[in-house]
Amino acid sequence: MNILISNDDGLMANGIRALTEALSCEHDVYVIAPDRERSAAGHSLTLHTPLRVEELDPKFGAKRNWVTTGTPGDCVKIGLSAILEPHEMPDLVISGINHGPNLGADILYSGTVSCALEGAMLGFPAIATSLAGLHYEVENFAFAANFMAKFVNKIKEVNFPQKSILNINFPSLEAEDIAGIAITKLGTRMFTSKYDKRIDPRGKTYYWLAGELIEYDENDGTDINAVRQNKVSITPITFEMTHQSIMKDLEKAFCEEHTCDWFEPVEKETKKRKNKKL
Repeated sequence: MNILISNDDGLMANGIRALTEALSCEHDVYVIAPDRERSAAGHSLTLHTPLRVEELDPKFGAKRNWVTTGTPGDCVKIGLSAILEPHEMPDLVISGINHGPNLGADILYSGTVSCALEGAMLGFPAIATSLAGLHYEVENFAFAANFMAKFVNKIKEVNFPQKSILNINFPSLEAEDIAGIAITKLGTRMFTSKYDKRIDPRGKTYYWLAGELIEYDENDGTDINAVRQNKVSITPITFEMTHQSIMKDLEKAFCEEHTCDWFEPVEKETKKRKNKKL
């Protein structure tokens, strides 16, 4: 199959290297990645400056490689919309392997997850992959990369839902220490919201985000708990964010039976004032 790989750590990151090397043994792999680290870029896109793309010599077994000056989301969006030839369009989009976990609310900030979400938004099955560890040499990604090489063949058995991705987090362990696989929901990770206030050499004030992780969610069934138990966490995520359960309550409170007597448009109020003056 054709596989498009991207990330937020840059083309030369060891995670994307390990993933590309593992998948290119059986598949045609195309890589489009940022030209530098863009961690925590979220789902931002480049709108007000030119987006530059450069094709490089193929690396790590990929058929073709590109770098962009843009965000992780840019990489996938421009790849699917402008760069790849028709015969190169992917059967699957994979982001990662990220240098660090993307668990719980981390996904709201994650460039890695945003890569995959951009693929899903454009109608392609997509997966985000992350290594939950502190060591990022090529060998540290061996289990995760080999897992994905087998996983992409199994994914054919899944009726991949629209508007959804799979978010996979790997414990940073040797293969023999992995305790299994868990299908999970998103947990909760708590960080302090601390900024260090500093003064630069020119006397100007600046701030540096210095929040620290202070608590892990320990609820059963969450991605956080699964990784703590040395399991590979697989979480289905959708970008369909409408909160359906509250819609009826909102309709009852603000516009019951399609009447909104408590609210009148400005035009009606203005007409009333004019009529009173007349």
